[in-house]
Amino acid sequence: MHPSASPPVALYPGLADKRVVITGGGSGIGEGLVTAFAEQGAEVHFLDICDEPSEALAARLTEHSAARVCFHHCDLTDVEALKAVLDVIGDVDVLVNNAANDDRHSLADITPDYFDERIAVNLRHLVFASQAVAPGMARREGGAIINMGSISWHLGQAGLALYETSKAGIEGLTRGLARELGADAIRVNCVVPGNVKTPRQSRWYSEADEAQIIAEQKLKVRIHPRHIAAMVVFLASDAAAACTAHNYWVDAGWL
Repeated sequence: MHPSASPPVALYPGLADKRVVITGGGSGIGEGLVTAFAEQGAEVHFLDICDEPSEALAARLTEHSAARVCFHHCDLTDVEALKAVLDVIGDVDVLVNNAANDDRHSLADITPDYFDERIAVNLRHLVFASQAVAPGMARREGGAIINMGSISWHLGQAGLALYETSKAGIEGLTRGLARELGADAIRVNCVVPGNVKTPRQSRWYSEADEAQIIAEQKLKVRIHPRHIAAMVVFLASDAAAACTAHNYWVDAGWL
């Protein structure tokens, strides 16, 4: 199959009926993740701050199928609110720490408040979401935490210093949590996407920019959320039972 074609949906029977939590699931890569886990027959809970697209996604996935998809409004920078939502959901089998925001900024524009806010948006909630779900995963005799990294800091892209700081930290967090939680059969991995075509990203790229992205990749294919979701679903499944503490790249060979 040519890499630009839609990949076949790999079904992992062990994911059916698993309880999955996805942060930032209302649009972009998150929407692809929610859709993919719903297709696996999982019980999917996703958190987002944007109500309208999130409600529309949940309605679309459940309208004509038996999919179990539930949207929870949650500002992930409010740690107590995050813990409250996760408490309502209950013990989970899979946590996908996906939510992030890559707003551009320069070094000169960074203030202490902006620094704290960017770290809260892009890194801090991963720690506290993982902290909240780990005991329940242990009670279920195992689970999977998948953190979303980024190719941006590996490339040293401009205008993203705090985003890149957070994403670099996520890779370190992944290693640390994998060591701490491994004895409870909790696997922790990081998926590192390349440049993924989403409505948000498309605002920044001209046709020439799109062509340049593909030219720099070894595979001449535009990456879409479905490509990222295929890797995340695999890492959440029993097929990845011996995978933990590592990065898994989905970048079409850009780096």
